[in-house]
Amino acid sequence: MRPPARPRAAGTARPRPEDQGAAAPDQDEQARDRRDRTPRGAAPRRRVPAPSDPARPGTGGVRSVQDRPAPGSQGRPRSAPSAPGRERAAQQRPAGQRPAEQQRAEQRPAEQQRAEQRPAAGRPGPGAGTAPSSGGRGGVVSDQLADRLAERIAMARYRVWRRIGWTVLSVAVAAGLVWAAFFSPLFSLDPEQVRVTGQGTTVDVGEVRDAVTDEAGIPLPRLDTVGLREEILAMNAVKNVRITRAWPDGLRVELTSREPVVAVPQPGGVHALMDAEGVRVATVEEVPDGLPSIVTSLSDAGAGRRALDAALSVLGALPPRLAADIRTVSAATQDDVRTTLTDGRVIRWGNGAEVPLKTKVAQTLLKAEPTATTVDVSSPELPVTH
Repeated sequence: MRPPARPRAAGTARPRPEDQGAAAPDQDEQARDRRDRTPRGAAPRRRVPAPSDPARPGTGGVRSVQDRPAPGSQGRPRSAPSAPGRERAAQQRPAGQRPAEQQRAEQRPAEQQRAEQRPAAGRPGPGAGTAPSSGGRGGVVSDQLADRLAERIAMARYRVWRRIGWTVLSVAVAAGLVWAAFFSPLFSLDPEQVRVTGQGTTVDVGEVRDAVTDEAGIPLPRLDTVGLREEILAMNAVKNVRITRAWPDGLRVELTSREPVVAVPQPGGVHALMDAEGVRVATVEEVPDGLPSIVTSLSDAGAGRRALDAALSVLGALPPRLAADIRTVSAATQDDVRTTLTDGRVIRWGNGAEVPLKTKVAQTLLKAEPTATTVDVSSPELPVTH
């Protein structure tokens, strides 16, 4: 049984083995020697394999790790370790183990190759627009900035080309629509699609159609409807006309005809058909059925023209039922308009003023006094019957 260790007094050092204590002074002496020989400010020397020493088995001709300068010894001249130090280091190293300097010498070429490749990742490429960075972190940041800049340039270029593409496409579509609407046969006028209404009894429908079909083949957007309307208005018995496009290739013509209200005898045994505005609608040899004739002259000047205008004003204001019962109209002057009914009774209207009121009074007197031959409503407030 091992006896217990005696307690060590405070402040006393633990005793060393004899061999370790003997080697320590030699190692301290070698370290001081190396510090004294290394010049101040000098860079560490590169360790190279030393010539193999046959007297030192297992060293491989490489300096021992103890040959490195101690910390704080830079700038002082270095000296080669003494022979006793080398022999002692070789004895302390296990058999088959290579010195640390030899291992570093063997690893240094691989480290140099990696060091030569590493700066390529840390330096920004040409045109990146960033300052060179020292270190891997700076290289990563520079690459990210370069990628962002390239991405922005690409996006700006894409937006420009996209805007140009949309502009070209819009112009092409607009040009196609203009061509289709104004120059293609897609909207050209088809004579079979022309509709004429409101011709009445006096308008020649064939003449109107001939005027419209002259514009056949012209696209509807280019059709001059104003000029066509003026051409139709110049025709006989046309009072008004409305022209509308019937897409894609048709046309609607709505006429307002001038209907005659009286026939005026003319020299040569003919009669001029007149409307309520005094416009000659047509000339016929015989008076149409149901149309009254007027005894006056068509002179453009003088009392005859004024008498005719007064007679036409009276006839144009009469209700259809009473107008259909009138056989003849006479107007010696503009203040003496008379109408003769089919039963022979005469209505004296005076001038063409207040015709609606005179009409109501005349209809009332005709019903109240059926035996009266003459009804005078020239003064509607004081009518007189005979």
